[in-house]
Amino acid sequence: MYLHSLATAVPEATFTQLQCWDLVERSDIRSRLSRRTMLVLRSILTGEHGIAARHFAAPDIGRIFDRSADELNASFRAEAPALAGRALLLALERAGVRPGDLDALILCTCTGYLCPGLTSYVAEQLGIRPDAVLHDVVGLGCGAAIPTLRAASHLLSAQPGATVACVAVEVSSAAFFLDDDPGVIISACLFSDGAAATVWRSTPGPSGLRAFDFASLHLPKERDKLRFEQRGGKLRNLLDRSVPELAAGAVRRLWDARGARPVCGVVAHPGGRDVIDALEPVVAPHGLAATRRTLSAHGNMSSPSVLFALEEALKDQSPGPDGDFWLVSFGAGFSAHTCRIGA
Repeated sequence: MYLHSLATAVPEATFTQLQCWDLVERSDIRSRLSRRTMLVLRSILTGEHGIAARHFAAPDIGRIFDRSADELNASFRAEAPALAGRALLLALERAGVRPGDLDALILCTCTGYLCPGLTSYVAEQLGIRPDAVLHDVVGLGCGAAIPTLRAASHLLSAQPGATVACVAVEVSSAAFFLDDDPGVIISACLFSDGAAATVWRSTPGPSGLRAFDFASLHLPKERDKLRFEQRGGKLRNLLDRSVPELAAGAVRRLWDARGARPVCGVVAHPGGRDVIDALEPVVAPHGLAATRRTLSAHGNMSSPSVLFALEEALKDQSPGPDGDFWLVSFGAGFSAHTCRIGA
């Protein structure tokens, strides 16, 4: 399937890590955290850990840890469709496609739950035809963008004349949770909000780039190392210290099975500084400069992040006869997913 456009969107509210520390210092959450936790938070948020800024859609972010589960879900219901719609409208504009021309919308998210899903809200907001296919991909975590593209490729194989949009959107600020667990602390210092949208057809677009050669790896025995759980009705992220090693091992297995077709660049989900450090030796001699720039500018946005990194990588070079981009994302499951972007 051929890429016709790629667009991204982030909330207007932008905070440096130092500003995030200032919010913590002024928050009532201090009275509920241990002295050690406060020291760790200060070390991460005031130190150099690869993130310069993050974007939050939830209003009044200084009170985010005091909100009820109902309030957090209401925030997701309001902000996720708006953020997804912004990215999708820009992608449609770049592709020269009207919302009413879309035959299918496939959307992935993991930071909130709605029934009907987010596609219903986005379709209503943009005026997508009532007979268009709406498909929500929920629960695949940070790795979800690539399986969502794979779903689009299957739809286009069955309906070659269709125009399909894919959106990855996360409002991580509606899933923030903070206690004295080290993984929870790191999550609160890492995640942010964003959306990425792509438009696909079975015929070449302006760039001539296509997505193909999809592959996945699932390691359910490692599920509890990285997943959401429910705590008091709220989403609480489980993040084990072994995640960088897990990600590197999973990516190595996919990298070793990639085949003989040449690769000119690797674009990875920016899980965090330590994750990127663990991945780079696996995909050497390819560096992960675009992935690092994405982490610095936006933090970890979960599922949209790998598409932000792709947008960043395309500023430096474009795949061609000398090789493809090898995209890789990973997350809850524990799972990892890849595809190629090439001419």
